Amino acid sequence: MKLHTTNYTNTLIQVAEDCPVSQSQIPPEKKEKTLALLQYEKIVKNPYQYSSDDIIFECYAIKNDISEGDKKEEREKFFSKGQACLRSSPLAKRYGFGFHHNLEGKVALLPVESEEYQKLLNDLSVEKTKAMRSKRK
Repeated sequence: MKLHTTNYTNTLIQVAEDCPVSQSQIPPEKKEKTLALLQYEKIVKNPYQYSSDDIIFECYAIKNDISEGDKKEEREKFFSKGQACLRSSPLAKRYGFGFHHNLEGKVALLPVESEEYQKLLNDLSVEKTKAMRSKRK
């Protein structure tokens, strides 16, 4: 079975062109945690510790109540089909955060207004790709 991946290396996923905020915002707390809040908490607490695949699957596992014992098999099933990468994350589309994937493919979250985000934006050695727009042009 072929496994697909959402991982990038040495890449900055920029905030979407049509992102409605110019300063990052923490996703709001709701009765049930949203995907945006799950991703935010996972990455902010552990910068450069997890790959994109790790984050996307872990959030999927939480949302779908997948037990620890079933995770390995479910992860293989999950990535046997192509999955949306972090370019489609509400953090980059709506809440004003960029994702930096380092040389090992591990991810950190960067507020659009941060010095580090601006530095990576101007670093020619770092690949750049924009988050997906919320609306078509």
